[in-house]
Amino acid sequence: MVLVMVFCVSLMPCTGPTSPTYPNSAMIRIVPRLVAFTGLLAALVLAACKPAAPAGHSDSAAGSKSRGRRVAVVVSTLNNPWFVVLAETARDRAKELGYEAVIFDSQNDPAKESVHFDNLIASGYGAVLFNCTDAKGSIANVRRAKAAGIPVFCMDREIEANDAATSQILSDNYSGCVALGQYFVEQLGETGEYAELLGIVADTNTWNRSKGFHSVVDRYPGLKMVAQQSAEFDRTKALEALEAILQANPNINAVFCGNDAMAMGAYQALLAVGKADKIKVFGFDGADDVVRSVAEGKIAATVMQFPKTMARTAAENADKYFKGERNFPQRLPVAVELVTRENVGKFGDYGRKP
Repeated sequence: MVLVMVFCVSLMPCTGPTSPTYPNSAMIRIVPRLVAFTGLLAALVLAACKPAAPAGHSDSAAGSKSRGRRVAVVVSTLNNPWFVVLAETARDRAKELGYEAVIFDSQNDPAKESVHFDNLIASGYGAVLFNCTDAKGSIANVRRAKAAGIPVFCMDREIEANDAATSQILSDNYSGCVALGQYFVEQLGETGEYAELLGIVADTNTWNRSKGFHSVVDRYPGLKMVAQQSAEFDRTKALEALEAILQANPNINAVFCGNDAMAMGAYQALLAVGKADKIKVFGFDGADDVVRSVAEGKIAATVMQFPKTMARTAAENADKYFKGERNFPQRLPVAVELVTRENVGKFGDYGRKP
């Protein structure tokens, strides 16, 4: 306002140093120009003095649109080809739908996963396609995203909450392992000893698969589980775990593995001791190397759980959310299929062949 007054004074014609006089005709000419100029100058001053918006914040439609075009794909690990397929399919489908998409690898570490959520929330991502590290521990990360207005679509791995994720796209693990358990009994008969390699104990998939399997096998008293140990869905850990189990239980007839990475690790352990043709290995996932091994008679069976279907569904649901859809099922089951030597020709590339 001081600046406005200075300009106003400079425009006033003076007849003396202290006592200005204004002829009526001069005032008629000056006042309209003075009012217009003063209004323009005031507007410029007010615009220059408007406080700047905080960095990273925009209340404009363009700002909201920019946030909505970014999708984070957060996966438990990229140290397993199955999860690489899940992550890359989710990313690629999001890109096909017109979004910028970035993969974050949690390396099976809940602390790294938490940092990823800190970063994606601060960076303005519009949605998260999520494969968690811990069914309970990951809930807090999902709720933080929800509080920031970011929808989370879980893929494959479940979080144990009904009020956090926008939707969870999950394999029907229990039913898949019921079918696997039935085939297990067909292959072994009603008597024998076996070991079980569990996945990550904090993952609901681990227990849903184990429960589905035991719902069948435990009905046969002659089938005895002599060892049950977690190998954390990891190939190397499965190899080491089965090596130790075999030392204490050299007469086992089969190994039930909670995923295909562990199945391949178990098979390697059996090869090393010359028992690969005597002890049957059963897996779960439908990974390409295990599907080929089923065809070759090295692995007895696996269960195809269609990671590409889950990933694409998650990306497409995020797209629907951005376009206004809010009615999503809390849990969306994806059917699985038993893969044996009899039907293996129908499967490949992490799904059914065209």
